[in-house]
Amino acid sequence: MARRQARAAGSGRWLPWLGLALLPLAVAPAAAPGGCPSACYCVATPELVQCRYERLEEPPKELPVTVHNLSIAGSNLSVLHRAAFAARPLPDLRLLRLRHDNIQSIEDMALQGLPALRTLDLSHNPLVAVAAGAFADVPLLRTLQLNQALLAAPLEEQLALALRNLSLRRLELAGNALRALPAALLPAGLEELDLRNNSLQRLAAAELRSLDAPGLRGLRLTLGANPLSCDCALRPFLAWLRAAAARVPDARGLRCAGPPPLRGAVLLRLRPEGLVCAASEGGEPGQLETASYVFFGIVLALIGIVFLMVLYLNRRGIKRWLHNLREACRDQMEGYHYRYEQDADPRSTSTIGTPGL
Repeated sequence: MARRQARAAGSGRWLPWLGLALLPLAVAPAAAPGGCPSACYCVATPELVQCRYERLEEPPKELPVTVHNLSIAGSNLSVLHRAAFAARPLPDLRLLRLRHDNIQSIEDMALQGLPALRTLDLSHNPLVAVAAGAFADVPLLRTLQLNQALLAAPLEEQLALALRNLSLRRLELAGNALRALPAALLPAGLEELDLRNNSLQRLAAAELRSLDAPGLRGLRLTLGANPLSCDCALRPFLAWLRAAAARVPDARGLRCAGPPPLRGAVLLRLRPEGLVCAASEGGEPGQLETASYVFFGIVLALIGIVFLMVLYLNRRGIKRWLHNLREACRDQMEGYHYRYEQDADPRSTSTIGTPGL
């Protein structure tokens, strides 16, 4: 009994010290300067920070200086103001994802304070205005992702001004309902262009010439999930695709969306002469007109053949009819000739003139 009391007294002396040791684990530490903001969390290390669905109205200001990748998704940033990230510069930030953040406008110098930024993702934002200096002060930017970000307004001219001083290597424009190649957005030196899931029916001859410009000859573009119209207007693109299939990584997967007879057909398996024109699909009117004339000529030829066959089968009756017609004409001419001779005879004229003699 005495031994048990002694052990209990000894363990009681250690309890206060044990409580002090466990206290830091029970109380959440305050965010240290340069640590993860309260609205975000760091993955493994402060170099990767994610802020998801916190309805932020501006980028968090207390970010780790050593952050390399920053992702803000599901917020309501609306406008990226000038120097939005300059309150605490992030010299090592290389990747910035701002997806589903309801960004509608980007002001001049919005990315100031991010000198090492190489990849910017603005996908799934309803952009309506992009300032000419929106991407200034990020000279190392090489990848720009604008997937489903150009649906709210036509921004090709604004983006062309904003991208004019950049040396982009990859540009993503998937899911933007584009109907033509955005040639103004293709800076010299661009290596990859993502045009999947747009509304491209074909690439016209002028667009293909722009892809063969000296600064874009090494460009690779992806075109999957576009409603390609396999009519005669697609022939220049088909010829270009056969010659430059290496520049289109998904070339073998391209399929026709129309016309109905070719729907689902693999584009590279088609022959140019199999791509016919149709007026409803904007085909070549000259070929359609030529086909109409050929059809009309065939109909006339058939009518002529039928007429000749009728004449041949009724040649005896026709000959008899011609003989009767000739005899009737001869009788008629003889009657006219006889009357003429009677009228021209002077004896019959004098007899008629002196009835008393």
